[in-house]
Amino acid sequence: MSIQLEPVETIRETTTSSPSWEQSERAPKKANSRPPAVTGLSVVIPAYNEERAIAGVVQHIGRVLGDASIEHELLVVDDGSIDNSACAAEAKGATVLRHSCNRGYGAALKTGILAAKYDAICITDADGTYPAERIPDLLAELKTADMVVGARTGNSVAIPLVRKPAKWVLNKLANYVTQGKIPDLNSGLRVFHRDAALQYFHILSDQFSFTTTITMAMLCDKYAVSYVPIDYKKRTGKSKIAPWDAANFTLLILRLAMLFRPLRVFLPCVLLCFLYAIGKTFVDLFITGDRMISTTAALAAVSGLQILLIGMLGEAIATRLKYMGGTRYPGVLSRRGYR
Repeated sequence: MSIQLEPVETIRETTTSSPSWEQSERAPKKANSRPPAVTGLSVVIPAYNEERAIAGVVQHIGRVLGDASIEHELLVVDDGSIDNSACAAEAKGATVLRHSCNRGYGAALKTGILAAKYDAICITDADGTYPAERIPDLLAELKTADMVVGARTGNSVAIPLVRKPAKWVLNKLANYVTQGKIPDLNSGLRVFHRDAALQYFHILSDQFSFTTTITMAMLCDKYAVSYVPIDYKKRTGKSKIAPWDAANFTLLILRLAMLFRPLRVFLPCVLLCFLYAIGKTFVDLFITGDRMISTTAALAAVSGLQILLIGMLGEAIATRLKYMGGTRYPGVLSRRGYR
């Protein structure tokens, strides 16, 4: 079955207008309700010019889930492909949702998540890089987690060498912001509850940073995120990620830090200001013999204090806004009384 999504503007309004979610049947539940039990799995596969691999991916996933007796649906979101990706996926039994133009990886995922009929959502790529045979393992882990990520830390991981330094730096920065250890920040294979993702739709990117954003958002909000080691195969076809995307990911992490953990950004600046002020004061009093604190030392100290107060205000606002919505998804830790 193929569904043409028109117009594009209508889809954009659907994925960015929070009142529509709250008024719909599938809106996030109130904090005192339990999420529905996992009765089936919706697999969302964004595809852009992936006709060489998409048929095999759809067939493999369908066979794996069928053998595991997991009720499922396969949703392929054709993101404005100019090849036969949609036809190839449809021929293997997938439901195909079409964008009339290329809107981005994240936008395709949003479309698929909104169209999903099951509460449990699995996202994966259409290029054949992720092991579909591990999806049942991720789904089983979802019973004790809010999101389960397939971490590319297995025995056979074909990540291009040129990407590894940037991934290491981004991972360290994300670990600092979330105050945790993230084995794989932006893995494209993960399983999560639909309502857990819907509450973040207003900040989730339409581009490749969708997975990075939802990982950091859920960790900063103290949801239970589990990681299952997986292998990662060499992709079929050409990668859509460009080298300059690393800079975009860095800016994204800093923006998320400002949104969820402002002090994690402001404190290093405060520390630098105070260290400079202390060092300059020492030089003024004991080395140059001026016996007088210089203007630059005083300015650095005052600047550090102002930045600290701004960071504390940002942290208070972020904490306050976190609990003002009234429609937050009740994670497993909340249901056990830990949050």
